[in-house]
Amino acid sequence: MPLDHRLTPEHEELRRTVEQFAHDVVAPKIGDLYERHEFPYEIVAEMGRMGLFGLPFPEEYGGMGGDYLALGIALEELARVDSSVAITLEAGVSLGAMPLYLFGTEEQKREWLPRMCSGEVLGAFGLTEPGAGSDAGGTRTTAVRDGDEWVINGSKCFITNSGTDITGLVTVTAVTGRKADGRPEISSITVPSGTPGFTVAAPYSKVGWNSSDTRELSFSDVRVPLANLVGQEGRGYAQFLRILDEGRIAISALATGLAQGCVDESVKYAKERHAFGKAIGDNQAIQFKLADMETRAHMARIGWRDAASRLVAGEPFKKEAAIAKLYSSTVAVDNARDATQIHGGYGFMNEYPVARMWRDSKILEIGEGTSEVQRMLIARELGFGG
Repeated sequence: MPLDHRLTPEHEELRRTVEQFAHDVVAPKIGDLYERHEFPYEIVAEMGRMGLFGLPFPEEYGGMGGDYLALGIALEELARVDSSVAITLEAGVSLGAMPLYLFGTEEQKREWLPRMCSGEVLGAFGLTEPGAGSDAGGTRTTAVRDGDEWVINGSKCFITNSGTDITGLVTVTAVTGRKADGRPEISSITVPSGTPGFTVAAPYSKVGWNSSDTRELSFSDVRVPLANLVGQEGRGYAQFLRILDEGRIAISALATGLAQGCVDESVKYAKERHAFGKAIGDNQAIQFKLADMETRAHMARIGWRDAASRLVAGEPFKKEAAIAKLYSSTVAVDNARDATQIHGGYGFMNEYPVARMWRDSKILEIGEGTSEVQRMLIARELGFGG
């Protein structure tokens, strides 16, 4: 049966709406915010009013009643203009709200999801640690029962949306026990912002994503109710694997948007920039480079939409999500490099969007599973590895 990833009228209307928003609202403001390393609060608030943070969630929780394909469409269109804004949406939905929606109690959903869907509150997902990134099984953060409370100690790093003025909570993974073979049992627990002992460090100084909030977190005898457990005790490892599988589709859509944005900017520049008496786009060398860039973005789009369609249909999608993440992140880096080359010296100037895209592209081969991890996952799906 042939694949058909053409958009429905509803999805196409969403795409056009977000495309216009990205060009009319995000593009004029984000350059200055990016260079000042400022979080785009006004843009995020407008995204909330548009319902973007609620796209894949049911209306009963304040969502838009859409699906993961809708979220990917929005992320791609935002990332065509700026990735800091796109990653803020991606992390707020797939890492902040999705764990509560998929695994939380009804009380947790009613308490948090309506405010998250409206963009009033952002959530974060505290997984990565200084010694446990791709090896999440190496988690050292602990949560010990004490009466009717969890006592949490440890640290997390590289956590997106964790320290903004509108961050409401962080869902952290922590060791809550040991299995018979000595391996850790990992659980997920929500920690509201402002909880005593929960410290949020200053923002990192990063190569890219400068308008995205990324911080280190520390927990020193942090006490939260036992009711803050998300899902089953000891099932946190399996839960975050599901979250990461879905998140790879979202990151792939974002990477595709960046790759397409590089094409957009380069086509425009190649038509406007003249050298040796003609537009540089009249040179076949530039045309072929642009053709390669457009081909990569097109194929990346097919990849993430295929994975998203499988997810929406309730079909297995782990392998397709890993393929999409691996390919699209590589494409984003390749297109950002070529776009910078086409722009020449101007591509090295931060006033041009492609310079921002170049700085933002590399993290896509690292975040939510490195390219090496994606290859491991694909190989396992082919029947290799442990």
